[in-house]
Amino acid sequence: MQARNPCSILPRRLQIVFSLAALVVFCVFFFGTPSSYDLPSVEKIQDTVQHIPKPKLPQLHAPNVYNPFRTATHEPPVQANSTSGETKWFSDWKWRNPFSSSITLDENRAVLPPLRKRPLIYTFYDTTTKKDEETKKAEQRLLLVWRRAWWAQGFKPMVLGRSEAMNHPLYQKLQQLELEPAMEVEIARWLAWGNMGTGVLANWLTLPMAPYEDALLKFLRRGEYPHLTRYEGLQSGLFCGEKTAINEALKKALEAPDIKNGLSMIDATPQETFKVDPQHNSVAFYSLDTIISRYKAVAEALTASQAHGLEVTAQLINAHLQTTWQSTFSSGIAILKPLPEHTTHLVSPAVEIARNLSQCPESPIPSSCPPNRPKCKPCVSSHPMTLTTPQVFRNTSTLFTIGTVPHPYTLTSLHHTRDTLDMRFVRRETDRDVWLTTATKELLGTGLAGPSRLVAFKDAVASEWGTAHALWLTAERESRADLDWLFGFSVPRHAAVDGKSETPVPGPERRPPPPKPEMPVPSAPELAREKDLLDKARIALKNQARPMTMLKAAVEAWSLADAEAWRFARAFSARRRVERLKWEEEEKA
Repeated sequence: MQARNPCSILPRRLQIVFSLAALVVFCVFFFGTPSSYDLPSVEKIQDTVQHIPKPKLPQLHAPNVYNPFRTATHEPPVQANSTSGETKWFSDWKWRNPFSSSITLDENRAVLPPLRKRPLIYTFYDTTTKKDEETKKAEQRLLLVWRRAWWAQGFKPMVLGRSEAMNHPLYQKLQQLELEPAMEVEIARWLAWGNMGTGVLANWLTLPMAPYEDALLKFLRRGEYPHLTRYEGLQSGLFCGEKTAINEALKKALEAPDIKNGLSMIDATPQETFKVDPQHNSVAFYSLDTIISRYKAVAEALTASQAHGLEVTAQLINAHLQTTWQSTFSSGIAILKPLPEHTTHLVSPAVEIARNLSQCPESPIPSSCPPNRPKCKPCVSSHPMTLTTPQVFRNTSTLFTIGTVPHPYTLTSLHHTRDTLDMRFVRRETDRDVWLTTATKELLGTGLAGPSRLVAFKDAVASEWGTAHALWLTAERESRADLDWLFGFSVPRHAAVDGKSETPVPGPERRPPPPKPEMPVPSAPELAREKDLLDKARIALKNQARPMTMLKAAVEAWSLADAEAWRFARAFSARRRVERLKWEEEEKA
C-alpha cells in the first residue's frame, strides 16, 4: 500500500497558500532581504541618461535627394517669346509660388503658368473661285469673325486652302472624277483636313455660342477624338476626328460608286463611318437654310447683293456673340475699386470697357437669337447689364470682373495725393500691400498675410476659370487694342484725336449709364488732380535715372505682395498678346 501525502488532507486553497509561503521562505533563506544600497539614486540615473554613448555609423556617400521646393541656385534660361518691351516672364508649373523671384532670381521676371495647348480647328476657304472684290472683303470679314470667336474659346483656328488639299495623296484621284463644283469643293475641304491631321473641321459660318465651360467646348478643347464624329442637325458644319479616321473616310468616299450624286461627305460615305452626336447646343451654324428660315432681313440682303448680304451676316453673328456673352454673366460686371477715395480716374478705362460690353450691339435684327439658342433673352437698352464698383473681389461664376492693378508707386501717389515720394514718407506714413489686402478682404478675411493672398490672386488672373471670368488691366498700360480677341466679338471703336488706341466707344443712344458710385463722387478739380498724379506716376515709372530706379525698388520692397501682383498681371497680359501676334504672323506666312 502506497504512503499517503500528508498535505492531501488539506483543502485545495490551503495547499496553494502553504506552497507560496514555502517559496518565499526559500528565497529569503538563500538570497537574503533586499537592500536600499542596491537601488540607483535619481542623480545617478540622470547622469547616465545624459551620457548615453552614441553609436558610430559608417559614412555613406549618397547623392543629395532632389527637393522640388528648394530655392533655385541659378537663374532659369530665357525661354522663347518670353519678353515684351520691359516685361519679362518665365513659364513654369510652380507659378503659384507667391513670389516669382524665388524661382527666377530676378525681381522683374514673373513666373506664369505654362501656356495651355490650343487644339486646332480648321476651316476651308477656296481662293481660286472668281469673285468680285467687295464679296472677297465681306468673306474676309466673316473669316475674321470666325477666327476671333474660336480663339476666344481656347482654340487655334486655321484657314486651309486649295494648296493644303493638293498636298494630299488622294487629290489626283479627285481630279479624275469630274464632280459637280459643290461636291468637288467639299472633297477638297476634307483632303485639306486629312493633309493637316487630327483636329476639328468647321464651316466658317459655324461659331461657338456658349459659355467657356460648356461641355461640348470642353470636350473639343481636349484635342482627343476617339471617333470620327458629326453633329446631328449641323449638316456639314462641324466634324472632329483623328487623322487615320479622316483619311479612311476619304478613301471610302472616293471609291463610292454614287459619289457624283452626293452633295456632301455624309452622302458619299456609309452610315457607320460617322458617330452622330445629337448634343450641339453650344454651336451655331448660319447655313443658308437657317438664314432663310430665321433671319428674313439677312436673306433679303443676300438676295439683293451678295457682298452686302455677307456684311449684314457678319454684323448679325457679331451681335449674337455679344448677347451670348452678356447672358453668361447674369449678375453683371464688377469694376474692382479697392481704394475708392482717389482712384476714380485710375479705374475709368475699366468703367468704359464695362459700359461698352454691357451695351446692346448693332444688329440688323435686334430682337433675334442665335440658331442654337432660340429662346434667348435679347438685349434691351432699357434693361442693361448691372454695373457695380465693389471694393472687394468676389468669386462668382455669374459675375464678370474687370480689375485695374496699379504699381505700388502709382497707388501710393494717388492714395496720398503726393506728386513725389521718398522713402521716409513711404515707411512712416503708408501701410504695406494695401491694394491686395483690401481687394481680397472678403474672399480671404483679414488674418492672412500678403503671400497667402497672392496665391488666390494669381488663380483669379491666370487659372482657366479666371481667364474666362475676369479681365485684369494694369494702370500704366493705356492701349486696349486686343479686347476683341479676348471676348470673341468686335466691340465698337472710334479713333482718338491723339492717335492712341482708345477704349471701344459705341454710340450714345445704346450706351448704358455709368455704375452708381459707392462713395461720394469727386469734384471736377479732384478728378483733374487724380489725372495729373496718374500721368506723373506713369512718367516716373518709365524714368531710368538711378535715383528714381532706387526709389521704385524701395517702394516695391515695402509692398512686396502688391508689386508681385502688378508684375504678374502685367506679364500675363503681355504674354497673351505675344501669343496671339505670333499666331497671326504664322497665319500670314
